[in-house]
Amino acid sequence: MEARMTQAANPDVMTAIGHLQKAIAAGGVDERLLALVHLRASQINGCSPCVYSGVRSAKRAGETDERLHSVAAWRETPFFTDEERAALALTEAATRIQDGAPGVTDAIWDDAADHFTEEQLSAITLEIAMTNFFNRINHTIREQAGKAW
Repeated sequence: MEARMTQAANPDVMTAIGHLQKAIAAGGVDERLLALVHLRASQINGCSPCVYSGVRSAKRAGETDERLHSVAAWRETPFFTDEERAALALTEAATRIQDGAPGVTDAIWDDAADHFTEEQLSAITLEIAMTNFFNRINHTIREQAGKAW
């Protein structure tokens, strides 16, 4: 499969994305957790470039192979904290909003709110949204895994 576009993104779009990424980073959420959120949403959406970049980012932040290999099955492993589980549940619910899926229920939100401040929840929610944004662009243009942005 070949990418449909080779041209660099519009500079104004890249500037806007940079501002959003700064806002996410300023939210007070551990970089490793944000990388896990990015990775899980990208796995759900089948976005190979984002799975690739998510693993790279997580490893740079100090994440272990054991945990990275278990993100897709986080509910069935002992490797994640309650805080991480709440963020991963929020990620899955916010990503799977199609075809009548319940989306983010009050129970999922309340669990996340028990572990994170509003500022942190804002950063996590924005990370989920940005990941889904990139996943959809990458699917549309057939972006290939292996690039480092």
